[in-house]
Amino acid sequence: MTHIDAVLIGAGGRGAHAYGPFAIAHPELFSFVAVADPDAAKRNAFGHQHEIDPPHRFQSWQDVCAQPQMARAAVNCTQDRMHVESTLALLRAGYDVLLEKPMATNAADCVALVEEAEKLGRTLQICHVLRYTPFFNSIYDIVNSGELGEIMTIDHRENVSWWHMSHSFVRGDWGNEAESNPMILAKCCHDLDILIWTMGRAVRKVSSFGSLAHYRPENAPAAAPARCTDGCPAEQSCIWFAPRVYGAERSRGWKTPRFMVFKAFGSLDMPAKQRLEALKTSPYGRCVYHSNNDVVDRQVIAMEFDGGATCTFTMHGHSDVEGRTMRWDGTKATLHGEFLEGKPHQLRIVQHGSGKTKVIRPAAGLSGHGGGDEGLMHDFVKALKGETSPQQTTARVSLSSHLLAFAAEESRKTGQTVML
Repeated sequence: MTHIDAVLIGAGGRGAHAYGPFAIAHPELFSFVAVADPDAAKRNAFGHQHEIDPPHRFQSWQDVCAQPQMARAAVNCTQDRMHVESTLALLRAGYDVLLEKPMATNAADCVALVEEAEKLGRTLQICHVLRYTPFFNSIYDIVNSGELGEIMTIDHRENVSWWHMSHSFVRGDWGNEAESNPMILAKCCHDLDILIWTMGRAVRKVSSFGSLAHYRPENAPAAAPARCTDGCPAEQSCIWFAPRVYGAERSRGWKTPRFMVFKAFGSLDMPAKQRLEALKTSPYGRCVYHSNNDVVDRQVIAMEFDGGATCTFTMHGHSDVEGRTMRWDGTKATLHGEFLEGKPHQLRIVQHGSGKTKVIRPAAGLSGHGGGDEGLMHDFVKALKGETSPQQTTARVSLSSHLLAFAAEESRKTGQTVML
């Protein structure tokens, strides 16, 4: 069995903690032989973990591309607005690329990436990890088996928890559209990809509505300062009080997710006192009402597929739990699904007429995204070996979900229905 060597571009949360563990668990299949990251601590921590010699620990993707090709593949986990330039350079340097989603921040750049990869004959895959979860594979199989009959309508919800919303889309890297992406693309191109893949049809008509309603200065508590660490009069009642959210003081039952700790401090082991000091200057110490965020905190899309099936898609950042819920209504049966973090995944099929109910509990998987992170890496290795799978995707296939997200944003901003 052919072994794949790779370079990692970007040793942050996704690179180090989602895809890095695959190489450690499956050294017979995949190894990282070089890493690039501007943060020396992250770069060296990853290099030490994967036994990468110091000369192969680089500060930037430019440094990697300036060297003779070091591996068959590159896993590109740079920030969203770095994706296009870095991926084009890696493709031209001879690397097959696994690129973190979203592939680019506008439609023209998405198309450019697809065309360049195809022109060069390189593999370019986008990290649409939900395709590789047992849960969404079960939905795909059920829908395409005909058990539900002809699909009439779908209701899919992306429930972003209050803490994830504030961390990533208010205080964090995806809070400002000019610096990142529209939230519907950054958070939901996964979901749009799943809907198109499962239906096996293109979306032809889109309308969308949404706005930033809550995380605005006018909703701040009276006399709330710009930073939580500057002495906020609402610190006892505010659920977003940064020292509590990020584990810099007594948590009162709140346990900060690991990815938030790593993103905020670059380490999982920083003591509480140092965390408090870091929050005094970190973006994650800002008041959620006084950040530079402008992306929506709720959005709904109405879409129509080829053949007439309809779908409503709701994304919002005010949920008590993190995860996805959905309902597929067919002419023979209805499928209800719950894909929630920290809870058993469940599907329930109710037959029309008899009311007979079947409950399916897909395995959660051991890696992130319900097992999708590891499944994606297995499939990338297969693709590089010329093997295929039902879930396997290409950058050209991923283009559909991205163009749908851009169309939804156009509709939201113009108030017009967009024909695709």
